[in-house]
Amino acid sequence: MANIIITEPLSAEEKIDLMREDSLYDVADDDIGFGPELAGIKNEIKAKPGPPKVPKVFISNNCVFNCAYCCCRAGREDKRRYENTPMEMAEASVNMAKASGHGVFISSAICRNADYTEELIIETLKHIRTDFGYNGYLHAKIMPGADPELIRRAGLYASRLSINIEVANSEGYKKIARNKTRENILTPMGQIHQFIKSAKDDRSRFQYAPRFATSQTTQLMAGSTGESDYDILRLSKALYQKYDLSRVYYPSFQYQHQAEGYDLPLVSTPGWRMKRLYQADRLMQIYGFAPEEIAPDSEPNLTSDIDPKAAWALRHIHLYPVEANTADYETLLRVPGIGTVYAQRIIKARKYCKITHDVLTALGVSLKRSRHFITCCGKFEGEKSGDLDVLRGLVATPLEDDLQENVDLVYSDKIEDDL
Repeated sequence: MANIIITEPLSAEEKIDLMREDSLYDVADDDIGFGPELAGIKNEIKAKPGPPKVPKVFISNNCVFNCAYCCCRAGREDKRRYENTPMEMAEASVNMAKASGHGVFISSAICRNADYTEELIIETLKHIRTDFGYNGYLHAKIMPGADPELIRRAGLYASRLSINIEVANSEGYKKIARNKTRENILTPMGQIHQFIKSAKDDRSRFQYAPRFATSQTTQLMAGSTGESDYDILRLSKALYQKYDLSRVYYPSFQYQHQAEGYDLPLVSTPGWRMKRLYQADRLMQIYGFAPEEIAPDSEPNLTSDIDPKAAWALRHIHLYPVEANTADYETLLRVPGIGTVYAQRIIKARKYCKITHDVLTALGVSLKRSRHFITCCGKFEGEKSGDLDVLRGLVATPLEDDLQENVDLVYSDKIEDDL
């Protein structure tokens, strides 16, 4: 009886409130005295703005799957259930998209079956594009095991598609999501990849090729089945390479209430682990690190007190210090406190002057951590004791043990470029 939709109608406001509840489970320096060249470099080379927050809406929370971690699971007898019509969902989505200024993410629990639910999503997308004339960003969820033709149709309206892999090892589905399998996740992921690739090829050959979604993402929970961070990063790297994903998201696994049919210990994965995984992800995607460099056999899990790049530098302290005036771009990227923006600024500034510690400050580089790993014109201003424990304390950047799921924080200029 748990899955019968309540007969008492919910107001639009009540549905939106319930959708917000369900979506929680998805995730100046002074240049005076340094000349116009350095000031110009700071203005010219800047970090890209962080990704905007996009509101997420659910067509239904009446799921036939019984995933242990999900608040929409079939076994939740206390759950107030709702199901919107595609037209209702389209109107609400357009209003939210315009209010946010950045688009909307259309998702749903699996009601009846995967194909039926995907049809509802497609109809919603179609109404948004054709009846409401909205041409902005639309992210659409693909249901596990959805028919390839439905995936193709969804991609004709969506800007981005996604299906969540959730676990780092396929055996994990038996433990926390028995209705999901490796096949009903990876098969649609591969089909999305092929559709996107074919559409790109068609656009390069034909002037009037139909539009199709241009990217896909996935979600991989941290702490769901006792996996190590190396396990997560290794899988993420493989997914990026095989399916050309735009991004992997890492929500922290929370299992606070026993779910019927599952014999699991209660788990509360700390929020800092998720943030470290985002940092590690960027090290792989932007800085060229391999998973085994970030989380080697000796340290397969990331820690709350030190970011993964600084941890790598301490494990390879014999490579430091490096000279700021001669180090190449890739070497500078491996200096704690110097990210892509600051490395580019340093390389360009070397055309105009010698790099000193004062010049680094003028370029915006914080010397709090980087000074322990660099020399400027042969001058070293870092820790000289050789005690790694002391140095670890000096470069530590502890993260709070909270459950903040705002990915914008992790991709902000400050956190990313200070790695």
